[in-house]
Amino acid sequence: MPAPETAAPAKLKYAERPEWADVEPLQQYEIANPLAPILYSEEYKDATDYLRGIVKAGERSERVLELTEHVIRLNPAHYSAWQYRYETLVALSAPLDVELKLMDEFADKHLKTYQVWHHRRLLLLLTRKPAPELALIARILQRDEKNYHTWAHRQWLLAFFNEPSLWEGELDFVDTMMNKDVRNNSVWHHRFFVVFQSGVREGEEDRERILKRELIYVKQNISLAPNNASAWNYLRGVLEHTRQPFGSLAAFVQPYTVPLPASTTDIVDLENPPPGRDADLPCAAAIEFLADVYEERGGADNVDKAVELWRSLANEHDTIRKKYWEWRIREALATSS
Repeated sequence: MPAPETAAPAKLKYAERPEWADVEPLQQYEIANPLAPILYSEEYKDATDYLRGIVKAGERSERVLELTEHVIRLNPAHYSAWQYRYETLVALSAPLDVELKLMDEFADKHLKTYQVWHHRRLLLLLTRKPAPELALIARILQRDEKNYHTWAHRQWLLAFFNEPSLWEGELDFVDTMMNKDVRNNSVWHHRFFVVFQSGVREGEEDRERILKRELIYVKQNISLAPNNASAWNYLRGVLEHTRQPFGSLAAFVQPYTVPLPASTTDIVDLENPPPGRDADLPCAAAIEFLADVYEERGGADNVDKAVELWRSLANEHDTIRKKYWEWRIREALATSS
């Protein structure tokens, strides 16, 4: 267990500081006998009382920045403190590079707090300097590779400023993150965003070539880690986005739906890479995919094949979702009858 941080030297309450004597603090409104009173610390109550007093007076000053920083350090999710701080920064024409440096510290300490990232976004809208932000995001993702706020901030940055220099290294960045953890669903989602959801950039106008590239990419990753749900979801997403039938990949999927043969050979096939020698098969995601292929084709025989696969999932390969597979079977039989 890490050692606790050394507490900062105690400071006088705002109510005891002569330089704040001109501000009338405002206590938080509470009913006389609340059912579940929030036990704020005395320091927090003192600071927020003075924040409410400042807001009522409409003051914008350096001491407001000090006060809002104090409140935010006590409660990084205090949205009103963030908003008033931003408005004060704008009113004072404060140096935003200094503010961004302070926000680097907050991003490190409170990277899962939405208000931290929202404030950064507002600052970037003023500075119009997005490039350094990519390096900061990459550094933070080294600590928490799946943090939603960080990935969302990166996507906003790329899409809003939409500068070619920001996009040019993005797939390389995705590959770096993928090599660290091929099961990281956030990375797969970001790749889909870059390739399919954020427009067509120079050099990627040939969408047939891009589709083929992405299919090869995801199939190779599946061959290395067949039971990776993120890769199978990406494969489905690519086919649905480009309106390709699932049946077009039946030949690739089928070897993943049966036990691994006792003897395997090193086959190099970019179109349909086979499972690796250590693959744990059958793969439930592949069985589900193949069942969807049969259902997509339609007809009594194909529905029967899909039902057989769903039963194998319900009774053997994916029993935790047994009720779901039984529902799929009922729905398919009802529709085909």
